[in-house]
Amino acid sequence: MSAYVDWPVETPDPVGLAVLLPGQNYPTTMPLFTFAGHAVRERGWRVRAVSWNVPDLDAKSLIAWVGTQLEEAVGEFAGRVLVVAKSLGTCSADYAARHAYDAIWLTPLLRRPDVVEAMTRNPGRQLLIGGTRDRAWDGEIARTIGGDVVEIEGADHAMFGEDALRTAEAHVDVTRAVVAWLRATP
Repeated sequence: MSAYVDWPVETPDPVGLAVLLPGQNYPTTMPLFTFAGHAVRERGWRVRAVSWNVPDLDAKSLIAWVGTQLEEAVGEFAGRVLVVAKSLGTCSADYAARHAYDAIWLTPLLRRPDVVEAMTRNPGRQLLIGGTRDRAWDGEIARTIGGDVVEIEGADHAMFGEDALRTAEAHVDVTRAVVAWLRATP
């Protein structure tokens, strides 16, 4: 079961709906989503943050479940959709590809061939961001997908660096990448 929180709307005519999909242990209240969500909202998007309790499922069923969470979050919305997903949330790539949604993939699960395949066939614009110390990340694979790729040196799966200062810098690097990508989005 998932719940949604709609951020306050800043513009009377939003560009579209940005759906924030969490990781298994990284809710949408954490810094990567705070900064990415703020950047998305600054660009005129309506923001909907998803929270969930992940059921115990096999790998294939988990992909379908995460896709269903995205589908339900979008609901009856008929305009442009932007997916901003981290880790487990990136398992929504199949649903996003079938609907040609643009996506920002934070620490995507690139060791899962089904996620990589879905991202590869997505005709929407995509930004993939991962850290060089993240075991779920593979920069070589990321560059074959066809989207924009940003690697954060020394960052792990939570975008934590070796110390507090490098962790803060990693989050700034991610935010800069998201802002630059959004500015280049038509």
